[in-house]
Amino acid sequence: MKGVVTGAESMRTASAAMGLTVRQVHERHADFVWRTLQRLGVRSMDLEDQLQEVFIVAHRRLDSFDGSSELKTWLFGICLRVAAAHRRRAYVRRETATLDGDAPERGTSDDPERTALEREAREELEQLLSGLDLERRAVFVMFEIEGFTAPEIASVMGTPVGTVYSRLASARSDLGKAARRSRREGREP
Repeated sequence: MKGVVTGAESMRTASAAMGLTVRQVHERHADFVWRTLQRLGVRSMDLEDQLQEVFIVAHRRLDSFDGSSELKTWLFGICLRVAAAHRRRAYVRRETATLDGDAPERGTSDDPERTALEREAREELEQLLSGLDLERRAVFVMFEIEGFTAPEIASVMGTPVGTVYSRLASARSDLGKAARRSRREGREP
């Protein structure tokens, strides 16, 4: 049937029309992917490998990106699946998939005191986030840190918007309780 365009051909055409190459996607979004993987609990020693895995998946699936969502939203979905697979493998190996605080310093100032305070704040946040299950952690990171909307998150997670708001409320509650408990115990979270 000449002249009939299938759904797959339509998506490839949309991706090609946007002129996206994996190199361009990497150049524009590598820092975002790095931060996202880090916030989803990928250990610093595994970040480079998982970053590469995200872009391998992106390379394989770039022709399926149809532009119906933002590229960052699409990449976050890939990050979420890669991080989940990584966490499952870490569990099998009896390792803990959390950030150790050894990630490269990005966007810090020349002031050593400020740099130390920023590092402490990041470590505190990572410690608090490590207590959440992956779904609530992902929703919290996407909404509160990356600034995604609830409908965008619902699209990435494949859940209703109400579920997004429920997970966000649970994550906020759990994080608040963990922070209060940590401060009562007189230690950093």
